[in-house]
Amino acid sequence: MGARSADDTRAYRAALAVGLPTAAYGVSFGALATVGAGLDIWQTMILSLVMFTGGSQFALVGVLASGGLSAWPSAVASAALLGSRNAVYAIRMSPVIGRGFLRRAAAAHLTIDESTAVSSAQGSLRAQRIGFWATGLVVYVGWNLTTLLGAVIGDLLGDVSAYGLDAAAAAAFLGLLWPRLAKLQAQAVAVAAGFVAAILTPVLMPGLPVLVAALVAVVFGATNWLGSGRRASGNRTGEES
Repeated sequence: MGARSADDTRAYRAALAVGLPTAAYGVSFGALATVGAGLDIWQTMILSLVMFTGGSQFALVGVLASGGLSAWPSAVASAALLGSRNAVYAIRMSPVIGRGFLRRAAAAHLTIDESTAVSSAQGSLRAQRIGFWATGLVVYVGWNLTTLLGAVIGDLLGDVSAYGLDAAAAAAFLGLLWPRLAKLQAQAVAVAAGFVAAILTPVLMPGLPVLVAALVAVVFGATNWLGSGRRASGNRTGEES
């Protein structure tokens, strides 16, 4: 019971550590949508309430801000492409969520980067479920509140990137990821995926770099080149002794 309680507490703490900075970044989206892309408050709020996938939302309003109403087809395509990663997350989260139509329908709306990451980092099934639901709810409620705030006072905020909210969310992710990079294979996968994303971001449309990087991570991770080499070396050493 004690160990399970500790796991639960760890999951709640991770949910808050990742969810709160991510939710705060909604201010940037609200301001960009109204000031940069020209959406009204209701249109901005509908995107956060119904669409609710931060990367896709930023992709949509970012393209609109640069191209105006004529860029709607490209904006929708970019948002849909970037949001397609959530389908992969859903496959990973399906055993964690369990059965039941209503439960799965609610989980589908909360299946995002943050809820998947926090859940996957937990050690027990119960803690994974806590991590998923707690993170998803914290981000959903907080993101919509800060979206409204950013939409209302967008003109007063100025350059929202100057507040460093995007860096805070990234730092929370790094803190969650860091303990899982103890092995050489995991470090190599992270470096390879990050390198590919950094190289492709300036040259590909929004959404494609992260998908290509994810594919690189899956292929690199599945082959387990460095891990298998280490195990083979260890086996030979044991046999010789």
